[in-house]
Amino acid sequence: MPRIDRGEGRRLFGSDPAAYDRARPGHAERVYEVLVERCGLGPGARVVEVGPGTGQATRRLLDLGAEPLVAIEPDPALATYLDETTSGRVDTWVLALEDAPLLDATFDLAAAASSFHWVNEEAGLAVLFSALRPGGWLALWWTLFGHSEEPDAFITATSPLLTDPDSSPTAGEEGRPAHARDSEARIAALRAAGFEDTEHEVARWEASWDTEGIRALYGTFSPIARLDEARKNEILDEIARIAELDFGGRVERTLLTSIYTARRPPD
Repeated sequence: MPRIDRGEGRRLFGSDPAAYDRARPGHAERVYEVLVERCGLGPGARVVEVGPGTGQATRRLLDLGAEPLVAIEPDPALATYLDETTSGRVDTWVLALEDAPLLDATFDLAAAASSFHWVNEEAGLAVLFSALRPGGWLALWWTLFGHSEEPDAFITATSPLLTDPDSSPTAGEEGRPAHARDSEARIAALRAAGFEDTEHEVARWEASWDTEGIRALYGTFSPIARLDEARKNEILDEIARIAELDFGGRVERTLLTSIYTARRPPD
């Protein structure tokens, strides 16, 4: 199945950052527990975040003590929105991770919230490995919409609408699980980059949207966001119709967050 090019994907989400921020549900609380309990996030932790987007995770990292926090965001509009919504508390670099001149052995934690599929995995992990201090931690996580083991009635109802031939890299490789659920491949890549103490866990959580909210959420999915306005609105209007008529204007979803952590070996 054809994949959306990473270069295109990095530019898809900046057309209306505020709307994207409102539509997305954030991240599982378990993520932040892992960052604190396993990865040492706390006051004064030196953190680099990859692909912060509108800053949903960034603001929590700041609240939990990240200082300084360097954000690597390739989209200029998202970078501007991030600066505005974090009151200048973030050092935002507008470039791709693969091109970021991060100083060696600088950070205690590197984090990426639902963004690392837009990075060349091998090159990006190499940059972060070098940027982490010995003993520093890496955390990558993705929130999955529709990869639960249980049937999802809303996906069943709306999947005939989603026929765009190109998919996000989150779909995974042909014959493999979804990118975020392919723990064998993700852990192998972490180990090949030199990381140790790799762990993977999946957190289940619940979210719900009204009709307007679910329409906005689907508008943030890359296979839809990249369509021309007429086709995009046709799909989103039909999604809203299904939500309103078949689900009573309230869509309840079980979400999965796939969390990977690993450490640069101590010297």
